[in-house]
Amino acid sequence: MNTPQQRHYDPQACGTLAGVRILDLSRLIAGNMLTQVLGDFGAEVIKIEPPTGDTLRAWKVEHVDTNWKLYARNKKSLGLELRYPEARELLLQLVATAQVFVESFRPGMLEGIGLSPEILHQRNPRLIIVRISGWGQDGPYKKRPGFGTLVEGMSGFAALNGFADREPVLPPMYLADTIAGLYGSTGVMIALREVEHNGGQGQVIDLPLLDPLFAVLGPQAANYRLTGKLKQRTGSRSTNAAPRNVYVCKDGLYVGLSASIQKMAERVFISIGRADLIDNPRYKTNADRVKHAAELDAIIGEFIAQRTQAENVSFFEQADVTIGPIYDIAQIITDQHVLTRELIADYPDADMGQYPMHHVVPRLSGTPASIRTPAPSIGQHNAALLEEIGIDADSYQKLLASGIVCETPPK
Repeated sequence: MNTPQQRHYDPQACGTLAGVRILDLSRLIAGNMLTQVLGDFGAEVIKIEPPTGDTLRAWKVEHVDTNWKLYARNKKSLGLELRYPEARELLLQLVATAQVFVESFRPGMLEGIGLSPEILHQRNPRLIIVRISGWGQDGPYKKRPGFGTLVEGMSGFAALNGFADREPVLPPMYLADTIAGLYGSTGVMIALREVEHNGGQGQVIDLPLLDPLFAVLGPQAANYRLTGKLKQRTGSRSTNAAPRNVYVCKDGLYVGLSASIQKMAERVFISIGRADLIDNPRYKTNADRVKHAAELDAIIGEFIAQRTQAENVSFFEQADVTIGPIYDIAQIITDQHVLTRELIADYPDADMGQYPMHHVVPRLSGTPASIRTPAPSIGQHNAALLEEIGIDADSYQKLLASGIVCETPPK
């Protein structure tokens, strides 16, 4: 039987997006997330990096650039110092060979260095240009710094997140960036469909971090307009259904329980020996339960507190109640379901020996994605890529000596 590494790490694999070339000038998470998704499915992603490399390389844990290793898998690196006009000309020659161009400069900067969408489309009318920013290519905030933290605050997410008696809570991961990256990968595929199947021309995808995050918050604007009331922070409770919360177990660990339909709530009551609550007017309907959620949580919480996390999960699963453990990462990576599904697998790594990396998402039965190559060093693919546009070995050495192109040898 093949190991997870042998099944998913295949340098010879050829995904369904093979033949799609992406020039990625983005930095940090959003653009790298976008191109990682497409790269996993076979697109050729070429990172265009300055001498210092993508800023993501500097985000290290114990001196290891774990973020870069994850988000730059299946990518190549071309080191170009774009302050030189010769470097910009080399890039424009590669633009003619590409289908997608991704950048995350502050709006106006691309134009400032002579690489406006108009100039790019002169070289390649069918080029899809993705412009990632914090706030969009127009509007009064377009020049503001586009960090995800600022977007997570302004979007309305933080105001909804946390407990009512405490300050709003920002997410502990790259929420705005990763959601934008996923929306962006969808946008690229739609634009590719237009070019390849409908005979269309290239276009510009305006991808702020703000718009996707606001979109996933759902009908907040409509709810406010209907009621005139702001949705309050409720911790782990829901304003739509009850019981729904996080409960502490006997061993200090937690479980999450959700009973969003009437039958499920009734199963909860029966399983904890409180069938009398089914006809209690305070808990009879979902609206009643939401109104008295604190009382209901106290009743359920007292029952759960008498059992360990594992005992609670087993007990309620046997009662066909929707419950699950609240895991930390140490629990996730040893969970049997996660191991069986190979959500995480070890891949060869120069620093760690084996790097535990989530494998490709989503899983397609007929045209699966794969992890083919590890994250590259700066300029690792310079010579091969530039040879395509007529740069021979001697010319390459001159470009390298002049600083127009740059490279950092792999470790």
